[in-house]
Amino acid sequence: MDSTFRRAYQEAEAALGEVLAHEGGSVDAARLADEVWSVAHVVDANPTLRRNLADPSREGADKAALAERLLNGKVGVGAVHVVKAVVAQRWKEQGDLVSALERLGVEAVLTHAQRNNRLGQVEDELFRFTRIVESTPDLQAALSDRRARPQARAALVDRLLSVKTAPETVRLATQAVAGTRGRRFDRALAAYLEQAAARQNAVTATVTTAVPLSGEQLDRLVGVLSRQYGRQVHANVVIDEDVVGGIKVEIGEEVLDGTVSTRLSTARRLMTT
Repeated sequence: MDSTFRRAYQEAEAALGEVLAHEGGSVDAARLADEVWSVAHVVDANPTLRRNLADPSREGADKAALAERLLNGKVGVGAVHVVKAVVAQRWKEQGDLVSALERLGVEAVLTHAQRNNRLGQVEDELFRFTRIVESTPDLQAALSDRRARPQARAALVDRLLSVKTAPETVRLATQAVAGTRGRRFDRALAAYLEQAAARQNAVTATVTTAVPLSGEQLDRLVGVLSRQYGRQVHANVVIDEDVVGGIKVEIGEEVLDGTVSTRLSTARRLMTT
């Protein structure tokens, strides 16, 4: 997220916070997310509308008034307020406006999960679903196929997740399938996971081991990583027998690889040079 996007997004995010805090926080955050996303999809699909709402030569108040005229009676008052705040900002690229709307919808869903003490559960479920999709080529192809109708792909996600996962997990995964700006399903989910971690003021670590870690081992690892990074670390554990032994930790672009398989590979490479 570059500095220009960050500044504009923070202004829009403040408007979302106002809506979510209205009437003691009783606003239906899930409905708000759906409405903001619906606007994002309309703007994404309409180049003329997108150009008018993101035009840097127009005053923010003028663009906000245009959005209000277009949306009144079609979505709730809260969604109108959020969209007006978004279009009033100055965005470097037209697509940034759409990205901001999508992110704000995600924030609304995560707020709903947090209020119901399910934020950690949602993050874990999204991560596990990401891994399942990555390891199942047919499923990955089905969810990424842009030739298939978005409704069909969303229905597939709903069938896979609705019985055993939190409603927020289903809603986010369904939105990832629909995607804006042609973003791939897996990349959308990765972005949502980053938002969930940020909401908990945490860093997400992917931990790969050959065998499951005990609760004590995982707590100790999380403690060490949290002290090292100066923030709470949320660990997503992946079991991969191919690593043989040891552990690999991935945080962002940083990789701490102490697995036996990597050590053997390094040793073999050194022996052949």
